Amino acid sequence: MKRNQRLLTQTALMLALALVAQSLHLPQLITGSVINAVLLVAAVLLGPWGGALIGLLTPVTAFLLGQLAPVLAPAIPFIMAGNAVLCLLFGYGRIVNVYLAVVAAAVAKFTLLSAAVLYIINVPGPVSIALRLPQLATALIGGAVSLLVLEALASAGIVSRANWPGLGFPGRGRTGQR
Repeated sequence: MKRNQRLLTQTALMLALALVAQSLHLPQLITGSVINAVLLVAAVLLGPWGGALIGLLTPVTAFLLGQLAPVLAPAIPFIMAGNAVLCLLFGYGRIVNVYLAVVAAAVAKFTLLSAAVLYIINVPGPVSIALRLPQLATALIGGAVSLLVLEALASAGIVSRANWPGLGFPGRGRTGQR
């Protein structure tokens, strides 16, 4: 398959996974964690900007499909920005330290959304709460899940070790070889 076709197929698949997770209407902790994991896996498979593109699309498509409550409409641009920041920081930061990249990306997303609901947009109290600390939790959980998924995909040969050298566990070199 040509590189562009493969990239388009992977992008569509990652977006579809995110939309399926949203359509299940599970609790925020589960849905948010899955969405964040998908975004971070996409940031590795598609590159940081590919992951960011999916992060920009998911809140809009969720809103258009009725999966995102209308009361969250004012927050959509900030959710989009938070998702993009998550993907970009993780996608580029993982080169330095994958664990630090997860934490930095999660904290940056949390900070952006918290600042938005505290200082920029006016949303009801429960929405304000949902867009703050739970966002940090779901980003960190999604980060942990994404690391495990990426390691499994690399071990299965689905993701090349050039793109995902591993988690740095003892007994593995930088290339993931024993």
